[in-house]
Amino acid sequence: MENYPITISKDKDVHHFEVGEYVHHDEDKCKYRVFENGAYVASFTPDEHDFLHICQNPGGLDEELLHLLADKIEAHHPMGINDNIRKLKL
Repeated sequence: MENYPITISKDKDVHHFEVGEYVHHDEDKCKYRVFENGAYVASFTPDEHDFLHICQNPGGLDEELLHLLADKIEAHHPMGINDNIRKLKL
């Protein structure tokens, strides 16, 4: 899957992120890595219900911004984050 852009406005600041999907080695799940200005700033992993959880926050992003990011990533995959992997296995 190709990386895709996500823009989030928070407290008059506009953040432009790029999200990449990477195969996660545990239970065949995907892991999402987030970049800002080319730097790796955060990653998320879906649970069994396709809700994203913060894996890492090397960019030191505040928690509210991370939750907004997770919401946008989940919205980008309306059929479920893990559905694309399940279809590939069929």
